[in-house]
Amino acid sequence: MRYLPLDATEREAMLARIGVPDIEALFADIPADKRIQGLLDMPLAKSEMAVERAMTTIARRSLAAGSAPFFLGAGAYRRHIPATVDHLIQRSEFLTSYTPYQPEIAQGTLQVLFEFQTQVAALTGMEVANASMYDGSTACGEAMLMAHRLTRRNRAVISGGLHPQYADVCATLAHMAGDTIVRLPPDLKASEDIAPAIDDETSCVIVQAPDFFGNPRDLAPAAAAAHARGALLVAVFTDPVSLGALRSPGEMDADIAVGEGQGLGNALNFGGPYLGLFATRAKNVRQMPGRLAGETVDAAGRRSFVLTLSTREQHIRREKATSNICTNSGLCALAFSIHLTLLGAAGLGRLAKVNHANAVRLAERLAAIPAVEVVNPHFFNEFTLRTPRPAAELIEALAGRGVIGGLPVSRLLPGAGLDDCIVVASTETNTEDDREAYVQALADCLR
Repeated sequence: MRYLPLDATEREAMLARIGVPDIEALFADIPADKRIQGLLDMPLAKSEMAVERAMTTIARRSLAAGSAPFFLGAGAYRRHIPATVDHLIQRSEFLTSYTPYQPEIAQGTLQVLFEFQTQVAALTGMEVANASMYDGSTACGEAMLMAHRLTRRNRAVISGGLHPQYADVCATLAHMAGDTIVRLPPDLKASEDIAPAIDDETSCVIVQAPDFFGNPRDLAPAAAAAHARGALLVAVFTDPVSLGALRSPGEMDADIAVGEGQGLGNALNFGGPYLGLFATRAKNVRQMPGRLAGETVDAAGRRSFVLTLSTREQHIRREKATSNICTNSGLCALAFSIHLTLLGAAGLGRLAKVNHANAVRLAERLAAIPAVEVVNPHFFNEFTLRTPRPAAELIEALAGRGVIGGLPVSRLLPGAGLDDCIVVASTETNTEDDREAYVQALADCLR
């Protein structure tokens, strides 16, 4: 079908039918400071070839992750993905399958989801996991809403170490629902005391480990403080590989564990699609969003799979659904599951050790540069640098020298007084040559 734009009369008729004065009114729920005013600085019309040339020129301004030493993380990690993963997920029976509305003819899809859930439950130390969600940030927001339903309260306390974008998603959901958010100040060194912020109206405390700044955290004290007030602890992680080295959320008495699964099986892909991991205690299962695949036997006694719960009820009673999440990122979940299966428990542990060792080597070398400070005394594969120059300027300067040096904290936390901080990640993909290039480039930029 060709795209045939509407004329002014047709637009006016459509606006009149839905009862709004103009097109701008359709965007009223988006804050004015988040909208672009006027048109983009681009020509109004060009030929197809001219558009291709223009877009190619714009694309060349970007420094691609695979073309340079890469130390960017903060919830999106560059990892080695075995060729087997892509080979298997591109099989037609996986690539073209979708929602298993008719379980009796979707046994393969349901088994994949069942195995995925089993892996996520084991990884997080929880009793039950769902069949995945959009991404880590929306899983975090859904966990907050689930805690509201379980406790019949609507106040959430958010740690200052939670990824700012995850906290923003929670704040957006809370704003639209009329709920209350208590967002603690950025916590650079994991030194916050979260207990005083918890009261008898608090539904949940949301804490990330390792946190946004790279600090591993013992969640047990926060869990105890939350439980003493009848609240739940929501444990968040942005890198699933960290669970190969650190205690699981379940071991630290969390009630709900959520995170981003991109770090296994899924490439960066210019920002998505990713997948959200969501697990909880068995007693909470009926308030868990998304769907749950289960194992049973058929009439002949053969092993088979069913949708045990489809709690969002999107097929019939949407207004009673626990969530309106409308996909489970199934292909991304399959890639995650294949990669984790290839690694196994021992392989995941070895991968985590390599990540940690690479990060330690890099941190030691960067800390030796005059006026550069590694803030974290302990970390997994991600840490925060404090530099004598504004971090955003340094990152641009490093990119000009062919190094993607990390995330300037000011990009996600403007006005927080952390303009001199960079979050740096180092995974198994970083070599000694990469580390040398970063150290040399940063030293040059600070001269």
